[in-house]
Amino acid sequence: MARSDRRREPAFDDDRGDDLRAERRGARKNAHEGAEKPARARKNAQGRSGFLFGGLIYWTLVLGLWGGIGAGGVFVYYGSQLPPIDQLAIPKRPPNIAILAADGELLANRGDTGGAAVRLSELPPYLPKAFVAIEDRRFYSHFGIDPLGIVRALTRNVTGRGGVQGGSTLTQQLAKNLFLTQERTISRKIQEAILALWLEHKYSKDQILELYLNRVYFGSGAYGVEAAAQRYFGHGANQVTLAEAAVLAGLMKAPSKLAPDRNPEGATERAAQVVTAMAQEGHITEAMAKLALGRPAVARRERGAGSINYAADYVMDMLDDTIGAIDQDIVVTTTLDRKLQEVGEKSIADELDKKGDKFGVSQGALVALDPNGAIRALVGGRNYAESQFDRAVSAKRQPGSAFKPFVYLAGLEHGLTPDTVREDGPINVKGWQPENYSHEYFGPVTLTKALALSLNTVAVRVGLEVGPKTVVKTAHRLGVASELQPNASIALGTSEVTPLELVTAYAPFANGGVGVQPHIILKVRTASGKQLYARRGSSNGRVIEPQYVAMMNSMMEETLSTGTGRKAELPGWRAAGKTGTSQDFRDAWFVGYTPHLVAGVWLGNDDNSPTKKVSGGNLPVEVWSRFMKAAHQGVPIAALPSGSWRSAAVPESASPIAPLLNLFSSDPEPEAQKPSRRRQARDDDEDLPPGSVHGLEALLPPADIPNQAPPRPRRGPPREEKNIFEKLFGG
Repeated sequence: MARSDRRREPAFDDDRGDDLRAERRGARKNAHEGAEKPARARKNAQGRSGFLFGGLIYWTLVLGLWGGIGAGGVFVYYGSQLPPIDQLAIPKRPPNIAILAADGELLANRGDTGGAAVRLSELPPYLPKAFVAIEDRRFYSHFGIDPLGIVRALTRNVTGRGGVQGGSTLTQQLAKNLFLTQERTISRKIQEAILALWLEHKYSKDQILELYLNRVYFGSGAYGVEAAAQRYFGHGANQVTLAEAAVLAGLMKAPSKLAPDRNPEGATERAAQVVTAMAQEGHITEAMAKLALGRPAVARRERGAGSINYAADYVMDMLDDTIGAIDQDIVVTTTLDRKLQEVGEKSIADELDKKGDKFGVSQGALVALDPNGAIRALVGGRNYAESQFDRAVSAKRQPGSAFKPFVYLAGLEHGLTPDTVREDGPINVKGWQPENYSHEYFGPVTLTKALALSLNTVAVRVGLEVGPKTVVKTAHRLGVASELQPNASIALGTSEVTPLELVTAYAPFANGGVGVQPHIILKVRTASGKQLYARRGSSNGRVIEPQYVAMMNSMMEETLSTGTGRKAELPGWRAAGKTGTSQDFRDAWFVGYTPHLVAGVWLGNDDNSPTKKVSGGNLPVEVWSRFMKAAHQGVPIAALPSGSWRSAAVPESASPIAPLLNLFSSDPEPEAQKPSRRRQARDDDEDLPPGSVHGLEALLPPADIPNQAPPRPRRGPPREEKNIFEKLFGG
């Protein structure tokens, strides 16, 4: 009974008392457990999901933290390679030298940038907006680095859509241009980002944009938007049209490839993309966009071969002596005339294009001065792009007979006159036998005729009469700066000079006898207007007395009237000048002048090879005539300085040593027996040197030829005997 008392009966929630079967109790238990399983599974799944999400957040934070630490370390490392932030400063922009014509027109820019700096406020509003629209449309909203731009660029680079993208902001591009090299490395990109952040902190957006526009490279040697506008469109950045602005902004993608003067189709296509981007960003209206797309910009065509660059290079050479070191933008006003420069360039180029191959001549130079020494045109060669060597200033060549005016001037200053008669006949100076080109002679001739026909023997006689050293001093006094050899051959122009020297030395004939200093710079000022230099009138004083100026002008006028320069044409003007041709036709010259302008032309070959009989009286005269006609259009006609002297024929006895000089001739044939020889000189030949037969360069006379003629000898030595000159110096 006791055991019965301890027995416990199972209890069920739904026990109805009469149903105590084991089967039903088990079934009820299973049903209860089946109901609990889905709930538990859901709970477990939710737990696992929360755990994974939390883990993801955790590891993301951890990785982000370490990534940030790593990135910071990288920034610190590469930042340490840069100068300390407190020492950073915008590098000074290389100075620009703007070179202006006498009338203020811009001729060229010199310097590393090629153009002056401009202010943002000076530019048309659409110009800077064009760069923002195509290069960095979020420029005014980012902090120097554009994360969205980087992501977009990476996406396009990975998918290959839209071409390779850089993702650099304008600020980053500026940082690269100011401080870094052009290498494409991770380290350089990191430093670029660091510097971009510094720039954004240091400067305003407009300041950054202004710096960018003045420093970025536009191709063709142009740095800065001003240089690019001048280079491609021929005017300043403040005058660019919308279409031109689009072209300039489009150049940033590939400056050399998209240059509008080399690839106009590519430049136009890229400019259209810029215009479209500007319209999308709301920088311009649809009407403005349609107008710009309908009238694309056209790059200017280079003016000829760019001979103005020869003059610009000479200006730069002269600046060193004028103002010294240049540390800021300056403006140089020159004496140059754009029109004359272009006419001179075209005159030489056209002549060589038409006749260069036929005559075997490839190069030329031209210099033009006004009578006070101001350089009005300076063409140093046929094509500056092909050769930058300035033949007008630096090439020393034999002037040939173009040197003879200095010989005759020395003779006039020693008592001769234009009417003085000297013998044109064979002469022997210690084996050197100068001849006229035709090997024919005219016998007694006046100095005027001898100079006009460029008779070599008379020039040598006059040179010996006054002395070679006197001739050298005379040439130096008038403006020739090169060293000259004082020997008998100096009378035929065997010492080398530059075209600029020779033209300068002719200027006193045009201005009445005053020696001039050739100059090309009138004034220099800073970009802000401060004057640094202004030329004041200066000369070398009187170098020729007025009566001798008048005599020389009369003699050289005859050269253009009846002599070797008679092909020179200058309607309405009485001009004067002299032709010149050197040994074996290597150099051909013509230097001529009016009271308005002095101009000289040289033609030849750089390697000093002979031409095919180019003489001073043919091609150079043609170039000179074309140039001078243009230069004298609209200029009031004026006469050359003139005076009076005794113009009656001067007998031989007028000079005490004239009989002696007559004895130098080895041909005693009476004048009456030489009618065939007294004819007009050939068109272009009498101006030539004799060396084609006797080898002038190999047989130069000794330097110790006396400056004074020997005493008057007995008259009438027999023919078979040596003449006095041969007795003195050998035959």
